[in-house]
Formats: sequence, structure tokens, C-alpha cells
Amino acid sequence: MTISMYQASIPVLINRLNALSQVLAKAEENAAARKIDPKVFLSARLAPDMLSLTQQVQIASDNAKGIASRLAGREIPSYEDNEASFAELQERIAKTVRYLEGFAPADIDGSEERTVEMRLLGGQRKFTGLQYLLQFGMPNFYFHVTTAYAILRHNGVPLGKADFIGAI
Repeated sequence: MTISMYQASIPVLINRLNALSQVLAKAEENAAARKIDPKVFLSARLAPDMLSLTQQVQIASDNAKGIASRLAGREIPSYEDNEASFAELQERIAKTVRYLEGFAPADIDGSEERTVEMRLLGGQRKFTGLQYLLQFGMPNFYFHVTTAYAILRHNGVPLGKADFIGAI
């Protein structure tokens, strides 16, 4: 049995974003229960030179829509990075999931050899679709989702591995 590019991307991205949404909901509830201003969590970072929770969620969203769009050969929709609350981050995630749900297997499958070009630090980079998905797109997406989880866990939000993994 083989796995398709669609199955390796779209359902995985949607599942991770839905799990991230649940993690953010738990963080918002925890902030209220502990009487912590939500902005404390939203602006938190793991290290001074790392991005905040809000930025991690924004970049995870950008990565998800970028992966799908690049593999399908579509223009990547641009979202403003202006979220300042848990509710606004939740809407961004929901909007991203809705966008991903608009892709069908036929849009993504067969993209293994499609050329994906990106401007990265250090210049322009070319990938095949398969290289991009497995060696750059998904690892980058997981980095930001994991960092968002870690920021909240570090700040005392009671989360576990099942929260990160989400519904299977």
C-alpha cells in the first residue's frame, strides 16, 4: 500500500490545527481560572530570541496553507498577522482549516515531482514536492505547533501528549 501526498499532508495539517485549537482553548480556560491576563500567555516565549505564542500560531497557520498551496500549485492566501486574543487566534485556525478542507486528493496527489521554489534565508531554494513536504514543510509546521504547545506547558497550562496529538 502506498500513501498519497494528499493523505500525508491535508488530513495531518487539519488534525494538528484542530489539536492546536483545543490546546489554545485549554490555555484560555487556565488563564481565567488562575486569574492571569491572557496577554501573558499570548506574548510568552520560550527564550528571549524566540517568537511569541501568538506568532507561533500565526506561522503554523501560514505553513499549513503554504504547504497545501505549493503542492497544488496555487497562490497562497495572505492573512494579516493582527490577532491579539485567543478568540482571534481560534478564528485564524478555523479559517485555515476551512481553506485546507477546500483541497481534494486530485489537487495534491501527483505533486511529488512538482518543483517548489521558495526564498529562504540564504537565498532561493528548489525542492521537489516530496522533498518539500517531508524535509521542509511538515518539519517547519510541526516546529511551530510544538513550540506553541511548549510555551503554554512551560507557563503552567496542564497539557499532556494527548492534547498535542489530538483526535485520531
